[in-house]
Amino acid sequence: MTARTAPDQPSFVTRSEREVWERLVNQLAPEDVVLANVRLTDESKDHEADLVALLPGRGVVVIEVKGGSVFVGTDQRWWQRTSHGDRCIRPVDQVRESRYALRHYVEQDPRWRQRAHGRVRWAHTVVVPYTLLAEDFATPDCPRWMVQGREDQEHLGERVGAVPLRQEHGCRVPTEDDVSLILEILQGRSLPAYDITAEAMERQADSGRLTLEQTALLQVTRLLHRVEVRGGAGSGKTVLAMTQAKQLARGRAGRKPQRVALVCYSIGLAEHFKREVDSWHRKDRPAFVGTFHDLGRLWGVGDGDRSDSDFWERRLPIEMAELAGNLEVRDRFDAFVVDEAQDFADSWWAPIIAGLRDEEEGGLYLYTDENQRIFARFGQPPVPLIPLVLDHNLRNTQQIADAFGPLAPMRMRLRGGDGPKVTVVPTTAHQAISVADDQVDRLIDEGWQPRDIALLTTRARHPVQIERTEALGQNGYWKSFWEEDDAFYGHVLGCKGLERRTVVLCVNESKAQDRSRERLYVGMSRATDQLVVVGDPEVIRAMGGEEVARRLGI
Repeated sequence: MTARTAPDQPSFVTRSEREVWERLVNQLAPEDVVLANVRLTDESKDHEADLVALLPGRGVVVIEVKGGSVFVGTDQRWWQRTSHGDRCIRPVDQVRESRYALRHYVEQDPRWRQRAHGRVRWAHTVVVPYTLLAEDFATPDCPRWMVQGREDQEHLGERVGAVPLRQEHGCRVPTEDDVSLILEILQGRSLPAYDITAEAMERQADSGRLTLEQTALLQVTRLLHRVEVRGGAGSGKTVLAMTQAKQLARGRAGRKPQRVALVCYSIGLAEHFKREVDSWHRKDRPAFVGTFHDLGRLWGVGDGDRSDSDFWERRLPIEMAELAGNLEVRDRFDAFVVDEAQDFADSWWAPIIAGLRDEEEGGLYLYTDENQRIFARFGQPPVPLIPLVLDHNLRNTQQIADAFGPLAPMRMRLRGGDGPKVTVVPTTAHQAISVADDQVDRLIDEGWQPRDIALLTTRARHPVQIERTEALGQNGYWKSFWEEDDAFYGHVLGCKGLERRTVVLCVNESKAQDRSRERLYVGMSRATDQLVVVGDPEVIRAMGGEEVARRLGI
């Protein structure tokens, strides 16, 4: 049986230190601990102990090792002769200073003050493994028992263990609990643990930098006023839409500030816009930020039943177009910036055009992804648009972007960072929500914060989403996406343009449905760093196709 070591396999600068370490490990008892290369910095200087032996029932011994030929000169100074020549050394002073520095460090630690009872014995010794020492060797500060020479190596463990019994007789010997505590203290306290979110934050910073690079695209639109920017999920469309609205509102390239409306379909994305815009300088803020329905409210349209499709598809846009036609010039807009424009119905564009100050030359800047068209709407503005393409994925890890790549509207260049493998957890549609809940718990156990996680369903809503919506209303529910220190529970239909670091995509349907390919695409692409897909593998295959199934390992 050998002594324990810390670290398990230390590295050494010199062969002599390794040999002494090996002898001590082999000769000491299993309850003893041998530490190597213990460094300490205090207010006075930096200290380094070659070895420290923690010996229950005897004491703590700080050990200085000097290889080569060591001798004491006529000047009473210690010298070491190596292949590089002679040099003056101070082994006794060095090990004594390290001993007291380490003892002070341990005794000042709050864990020692709380759990230990008084001072234990500390000692120091010098080991010169290649030097022959006389039995009556002694210097005033180093008696023979305090230095271990060549002839002492066979019983080095025994001799080192005897050193503390000759020193600090007024102190008690350490127990095994004392040794464990000293080991714990010398390994540091409040050390940073592995933080999975740190990697996500670094990837987010890189994504932000790359998205800023993409804003160069807006320079292309400087002299254009009717543009459609097309891009797949993760291409930075939403950031560019906000940046475009900001630039138009402030005025750019010598052009005067414009009255701008930043519009989208979903409440969640609109809430994101509002939170971001509130942090901007007042001169950068668009005149209007919100959903298409919010725009109708601004003009005087009342609320409709969310289940009344006739209101949304026919009556709402007709009433909005009539009201827009009667707006004063000051209440109209110079430009509309529309994100996720593929969600707009054909009838919705009439009130948008009517709301412009100049219906012929007013600005229309649309950001679209045709493969995220998850509603049965096929609207297109009745005006020609110049298309521009974003073909870089900046937001998702390469693993996630590769998994949903076949679902994207175009081949994307993957510029996101490296991340965890996409995971598929097989289950039935009936059990999918329960299994997805377990995956949320697992992710939290792995170190993700609840606020980093979203559980998104593809069919029926999660009970938590239903509960929060009933308690908070639609607007309050979407505010919880940012304000709740908890996992978010939502549906893919409402989460376009939004993202979370970790997404559990719950495919809680027993067969592929209408536009299920698009729903799978939206759900998978909401995760920036880690994606877990829960559901029936054959249903996922039917929804996404053979290539998506292959990339998911199905």
